[in-house]
Amino acid sequence: MDTIANFFSFITTPVSWVIVQFHKLYGAIFGPDTGWAWGLSIVSLVVLIRICLIPLFVKQIKSTRNMQALQPKMKAIQERYKSDKQRQSEEMMKLYKETGTNPLSSCLPILAQSPFFFALYAVLSHIAEGKTIGVINQSLLDSARQAHIFGAPLASTFTDSAADVAALDASLTSVRIVTAIMIVLMSASQFYTQRQLMMKNVDLSVKTPYMQQQKMLMYIFPLIFAVMGINFPVGVLVYWLTTNVWTMGQQMYVISQNPTPGSKAQDAYLQRLLKSVGSHGEVRGRRRKNVVKAIVAKGADRNENERRFFSGLAKAGFAAQADGTVAKSDTVAAEVEGGTAARRQQPKRQTKAKRQAAAQHSTAKSAEDAAESETPDEKPDEKPTPSLEKKPQGQAKDTAKDSEQGDQPTRPSRANSGGSRQAKSGQAKSGQRKGQQRPKHPSSKK
Repeated sequence: MDTIANFFSFITTPVSWVIVQFHKLYGAIFGPDTGWAWGLSIVSLVVLIRICLIPLFVKQIKSTRNMQALQPKMKAIQERYKSDKQRQSEEMMKLYKETGTNPLSSCLPILAQSPFFFALYAVLSHIAEGKTIGVINQSLLDSARQAHIFGAPLASTFTDSAADVAALDASLTSVRIVTAIMIVLMSASQFYTQRQLMMKNVDLSVKTPYMQQQKMLMYIFPLIFAVMGINFPVGVLVYWLTTNVWTMGQQMYVISQNPTPGSKAQDAYLQRLLKSVGSHGEVRGRRRKNVVKAIVAKGADRNENERRFFSGLAKAGFAAQADGTVAKSDTVAAEVEGGTAARRQQPKRQTKAKRQAAAQHSTAKSAEDAAESETPDEKPDEKPTPSLEKKPQGQAKDTAKDSEQGDQPTRPSRANSGGSRQAKSGQAKSGQRKGQQRPKHPSSKK
């Protein structure tokens, strides 16, 4: 670690000068020899560095999103040219150039602040050894050695011996407790920051090896910093804990205001936007208008979150415009409500047994109705009852002949026999379908 710090010794003078300027400010408030004056000077150094690195952080966010969006294409290139590594590399570089993506952009903030980190480490190491460095003279060195944060000197580490800690007017127990708490907080903030990025700001509809790599880093990085943290001075732990908290807050703001398309954060953002449009009747703010404008321009390529947002606008009676604004549209709302009502009025799907029972019930009912409607209007011919009155002999014979002719059915002709059989077979089939046969006329053949 000392060798790396010496490599960045060219920046120790600017870092020490910034710390001294902040120390003058806080020393006038809390006292020049207090841990608050020196600790807040280190915190202010972190804030100043991170403000200067905001453009790189924005570039990192864009690069991370582009890498996520390019994962399917990258995977296709790897599968297509898996036997030709050179062609695979050429196609990858061509894809990066076409989309304007730099794979190293995601590491830029860490790489950019590494010189400041090692320069601060060198400054604190010289303070622990009682050596001046940069613009820190002997008086400032004595003041820094007397400064304690919760009982732990700024230059002490977790691995220091009892003699080294005693030389800085502190106890070994207090130093190890403070450093252990700071190491745990530093690792926990690192883990939460990475987990927040993976759980909320990643398009879950695309499963790529990049996501698996990020999940591995989510667990590996905190362990690495926990192991390295036992060799960091308390002042460096203050620096690294502050930068982790800053990164976590900065990332929370970016995820909330500019989420990755298809992620849970985008769904939450669009729901807030929908609620705002419903309350005010318009899209407020240039950034929100740009978001709506970008979604409208996608057309059929919208993801599920964006389609849900447009459906919510339609239900509220609004239609998104190409310039990012919304217009009142009763037609769209009526169509959505009508379609919803139509879908709600559709009957539930019945089981096969219920459908068969309903069909049998309907068949029996229709057969009963048909039987009632087909009742003959006139009563069938009744056989004449014998009269008690005496009739003349001739008239009686004629009557007997007529009755015999009426009782004996007439034979159908051969021409009509086929038709009568077809009629009977039709009646039988009709009776099988309806479940009940039509009553036969008394004069027909039984």
